[in-house]
Amino acid sequence: MMEKRFFTGAGREISLLGFGLMRLPRVDPAGTDIDYAVAEKMVARALSAGINYFDTAWFYHDGKSETFAGDVLSAYPRESYCLTSKMPAWMVDSPADVERVFGEQLKKCRTDYFDFYLLHNLGGENYDLALKHRACEFLRRKKEEGVIRRLGFSMHDGAEKLQRVVDAHEWDLVQIQLNYIDWETLDAKRQYEILEERGIPVVVMEPVRGGALASLPQAAADILKKADPEASPASWAIRYAASLPGVMTVLSGMSAPEQLEDNIKTMTDFRPLSDAERATLTQAAAIYRGSGVIPCTACRYCMDCPAGVDIPRVFAVYNRYLSSLSSDNPEDSRVAGFLFDGGYRSLSKSQRAHNCVACGVCREHCPQKIDIPRHIKEIADFAAQNFEAAR
Repeated sequence: MMEKRFFTGAGREISLLGFGLMRLPRVDPAGTDIDYAVAEKMVARALSAGINYFDTAWFYHDGKSETFAGDVLSAYPRESYCLTSKMPAWMVDSPADVERVFGEQLKKCRTDYFDFYLLHNLGGENYDLALKHRACEFLRRKKEEGVIRRLGFSMHDGAEKLQRVVDAHEWDLVQIQLNYIDWETLDAKRQYEILEERGIPVVVMEPVRGGALASLPQAAADILKKADPEASPASWAIRYAASLPGVMTVLSGMSAPEQLEDNIKTMTDFRPLSDAERATLTQAAAIYRGSGVIPCTACRYCMDCPAGVDIPRVFAVYNRYLSSLSSDNPEDSRVAGFLFDGGYRSLSKSQRAHNCVACGVCREHCPQKIDIPRHIKEIADFAAQNFEAAR
């Protein structure tokens, strides 16, 4: 049976596994069009397995995710699922714009209400923009009217800014990035503690770090495999987040049926991590941090690049190369090289790293605080030195 948790603030039982509609299967991996045939079957399977929390947002899949949610979920009884969407404060210019966006979201999602609604990513200057355009006031009115059942916010930022927003208002839930790498790297530990101290239910995003923790450096993957030969690296990451008290649901942006099945297996008859398993993850995390892997989650907040570089895909190709290396097997260097060459060639010439002009626009929008221009230059130099034909 799918694990579910009840929180008074949520008002009902919520599946411990939530379906994030940010990384749905695509018709073309390089595009944003959703493969409806596959994605619809995944939603049906999720519901039948007991998943009842679905998370979307205004800009996911280039604005197509909310429409997908409405097209597909509206075929099911409204009480059989919870729907969450978000207000993008950085994309509105006035209080009237807030109302317009919210109204369009209801229409796209084909619903009269949102079970949960979040102010989207209140890090950086976004909280100030939300205050400026009176988004909080508008959304609280909608909650009073019953159009929003529970109100919260999401954040990609540090504990200090999280504390500021938590202290300013009453919240029913908060969504934060949390995984066994960011527990220390991005101080997710303190963010989680702030919410636990207030008794605010936690929604976890990026438990697998945009898929990075599903494709670990070989040495790290070997440690997990030895500890549990049947468990996938992704299942370790999902269990880490789900084992924390106060976590209402763990979102997974599933882009293939196989990922969905693995997650269902993990959350059915759920087993929290033991102390020994936590120690094993600590070892794997140390290897991951020392591997040089770029901590990109493929959220695409950095896109579109003015110079045309497909930043997340460039990072993905390079990270795959790094994760394929092993100090114990020199042959891995050759195999990893083939993987990089093939992946890099799959990018059009206009999308490759050498086109970067170091304008820095991407860096300003990156939730992970990655020095994107620096890493892109490193990859461009690496490709030029080792794979000249791929430039």
